[in-house]
Formats: sequence, structure tokens, C-alpha cells
Amino acid sequence: MKQKKKNDFQWRTVKKVLRYIGRFRLYLMASLLFAFLTVVLTLLAPRLTGAVVDHMIGAGRVDFPGVRRIMLQLVLAAAGVGIFQWCMNLCNNHLAYAVVQALRNDAFRKIERLPLSYLDAHPVGEIESRVIADADQFSDGLLMGFTQLFTGVLTILGTLLFMLSVNVWITLAVVLITPLSFLLAGYISKHSYILFRAQSTLRGAQTGMINEMVEGQRVVKAFHRERAVISDFDALNEKLTETSLKATFFSSLTNPTTRFVNALVYMIVGAVGALSVIGGRLTVGELTAFLSYASQYAKPFNEISGVVTELQNAIACAARLFEFIEEAEEVPDAADAKAPERFDGAVGFDKVAFSYVPEQHLIENFDFAVKPGQKIAIVGPTGCGKTTLINLLMRFYDVTGGSITLDGTDLRDLTRASLRGGFGMVLQETWLKSGTIRENLRLGRLDATDEEMLEALHTSCADFVSELPEGLSTYCSEQGGGLSEGQAQRIAIARSLLRDRSVMLFDEATSALDPETERQ
Repeated sequence: MKQKKKNDFQWRTVKKVLRYIGRFRLYLMASLLFAFLTVVLTLLAPRLTGAVVDHMIGAGRVDFPGVRRIMLQLVLAAAGVGIFQWCMNLCNNHLAYAVVQALRNDAFRKIERLPLSYLDAHPVGEIESRVIADADQFSDGLLMGFTQLFTGVLTILGTLLFMLSVNVWITLAVVLITPLSFLLAGYISKHSYILFRAQSTLRGAQTGMINEMVEGQRVVKAFHRERAVISDFDALNEKLTETSLKATFFSSLTNPTTRFVNALVYMIVGAVGALSVIGGRLTVGELTAFLSYASQYAKPFNEISGVVTELQNAIACAARLFEFIEEAEEVPDAADAKAPERFDGAVGFDKVAFSYVPEQHLIENFDFAVKPGQKIAIVGPTGCGKTTLINLLMRFYDVTGGSITLDGTDLRDLTRASLRGGFGMVLQETWLKSGTIRENLRLGRLDATDEEMLEALHTSCADFVSELPEGLSTYCSEQGGGLSEGQAQRIAIARSLLRDRSVMLFDEATSALDPETERQ
């Protein structure tokens, strides 16, 4: 039952991948066409080589004009194979990377539509791993699949047709041994999928840990936790190494087992073919061609066995990507939701109840009212729900009981865009994106002029920007690197003031400021 569920899951993933591939079916069809032409010309070569051998019957009886004619055909066939293979690879590259681009775009859009509850519950590094590392692994597997799977399958079918045209009985002997190769490869690939999926999960956990440790390096050093962190990372890295080695070892068994079967095929063709030549049922040239076909027939099985291994890894990575893309999104706005351009700023909490975890009650039967123009300070111990009130006001989370109103309208009856557009917000944790100070301020208002930005900076006691050599064009790295925490916090306050909204929310927004600046 468990095996059946796993196979069903794999097939569902493959179907989803095929839907993405279907968007670029033109490249898929072109790739198949070029693969077909490549295989036809490749399989024509042994036939021509056999004909050359038959034109050299013995000493003094070589048909030089015939040999020259066939050699010219061989050169043209080789040139055709090179050209068509190049065209096929171009199509495959475009197809593979276009599919991954579409997947990454969908994954990034999903990040923008996910509820904050999901982002709060999942490590950032784990999400990054899915969108970046898993997508890369998937693209590598997909590219190898397109490049080798198409030509491999067509080569097998084409070789069988060419061999049937030469000798039916030897061909039947070859076909009877073939299923053994498929059975062995199929058995190994099914078991390697579990290991590759575990490898992908551990890689995500490792990326998440690296991300956390890099961001929190100051805290790690301050508490002398370097050895403990290294020890934890070593344990995780060891587990990933062990799983990766098992996955690689188990999947690598496919190639030698299929090679053994292929060697049997070649041996049977050689033995039966030699007897046929002796009995006069086959010419030396035809046997030469048959041995070449037997070798070409066997080669794709080795390649496909390698492709199957990569595809197992790719499917495991694609499954993690699809899991993320199919996560439940924020509850959409009601069809009749209102979208006022401005608010007066009357806020009301009526018997509000909320908890992040159903079993742990945080806010119960909470009533609260703010009139337009009022300045209200909410004071309480850590964990009492101060930041939670802002999360509820901004509808990052929805109340589990009661209602919150803005100008008398329930927040759930407003569009999220209009609601959030009606607030100016500064959080305790300052966030600045990599870019200039001007670009960071314009997150609040895209059409803001330099004069308006300088005025907002002056109001937020951030006149230091004007004294910087490049002023508003000063570059600051992620999280405000290059600025002090107090400077970054004042820029965040200016960004919010620039919006000029009727309701301003400050969640300990001056925590990094000196007392004098905070008073101002």
C-alpha cells in the first residue's frame, strides 16, 4: 500500500511537470524531430559500413568506385548527425530552462501570496532551497532527460527496425534478453527515489541553518556558541553526506547491471551471427552492421539507466517545488469588498479573540477604541500581544473571534490593498532592501520627489543623509548594512511618514535610538 502511494505521488508529480512542458510544446516537437533525424542518420552508418565491407570481397576484387560513393554518403551522414544534434541540444536547453523559469516565477509569486502564518512557521533557508537549489537540480535532470532519453528511445526502436531488416531470428534473440535490463533498472530506480527525496529535504535544512547562522552571527559570537553551532552543522552535514552517498551508490548500480545485460546481447549476436555467416545466411558486411547495431542497441540502455537516476532526483526536487507552489494562499478578498481611497482613522476592537496556536489562547474578549487624531500607547510585558495587534490591524492574520473595524467597517469587508494602503507602519525589526536610500524611501511612495524625501528625513531626525557624500544615492546593503541600527530605523520611520497616512503604527520603532532623538 505504501509503495503504491509513493508511485501515485511520483506520477502526479510527472503529470504536473508535463503540464509545464506543454507550455513550450513547439520546442518539444522540434527536439523530437531533430532527435529522429539524428537517430536515422546514426543508424544509417553501420548499414553503409557493412556495404563497404561487402565491396571489398578479396585481394584484387575491391570495388573502389562503390567504396568511394559509400564513403561520401558516410561523411554526409556524419555531418548531418552533428548539425541535427546541435539543433536538438539548442531546443532541449531552451525547453529545460524555460520550464524551470516558469516554475521559479510561480514559486516567487507564491511567496507574495502566502499568508504570514506559513512564512513564520518555515525557515527562510528551507524556502530558498526549494526555489533555488531544488530548481537547479530539477533543471539538470530535465536537461539530461531531454538530451538522452529521446535519442535513447528512438535509437532502440530504430535499431530494432534496422536489425529486423537484416535478420529476424537474431533480432528476436536480442529482444528476448532486453526486458531483463528494464526490470533491473526499474527496481533500482524505485528504491533510489526515497533516498534522493531525503537528500533534497536535508539539503533544504542545511541551507536554512546556514542562512540562520549567517544572519545571527553576532549573537553566536557574543554567546561563544561557535563550537556548538559547528557541531550541529557537522552532524547535519554528516547526515546529508551519508544520505547522498547511499543515494548515489544505490542509483549507480543501474549502469553496471545494464552493461552486463548488454554484454550478453553483444555476445549472442556475435555467436549467432558467425554461425549464420558460416552457413551462408549472412554476409560478412551484414554481420559487421549487425554487431554495430547490437552495440548501438545496448548503448542507450546504459544512458537511459543514468538518465533514470537523474530523473528520480529531478522528480524528488520537483515534488518539493510543487508542494510549495500548491500551498494554501491568503484567503482572497470578498467579492464585494470595499476599497476606500482614504480613512479617517477610527479603529475599534469588539470582543476580539485570537491565538496563533489553537490550544494556546493569546487574546480573548478584547475591546478597544481609537478616535481619529488620537495618540495611543499600548504598554505591556513581552509576549502579551502588542505586535499581534498590529498583525491583526494589517490583516497579516485574521481574528478568530469578534471583529476589528476601521471607520466602522469590518476589516474583512475591505480589500487588503486598500486596508494596508491606509496605514503607515514601522516595525521594531528594521528592514531595508539592498539599494540606495532613495530606492528604500520610495517603497513607501513611488512618485515621491527628492524634496519630499528630504522633508520626511528631517521630520524623522535623519538629517545625516544630507551629510553623506552621495546623499540619497548612498547605497546600503541588505538589512541596512553600512548604516547604524539607529540610522536604519530613522530611514524606516521616514519611509512610513512619506506615505502620509491617517493611521500610523509604531511597534517599538525607536528602540535603537538615543533618548534625545527618541524624545524628538
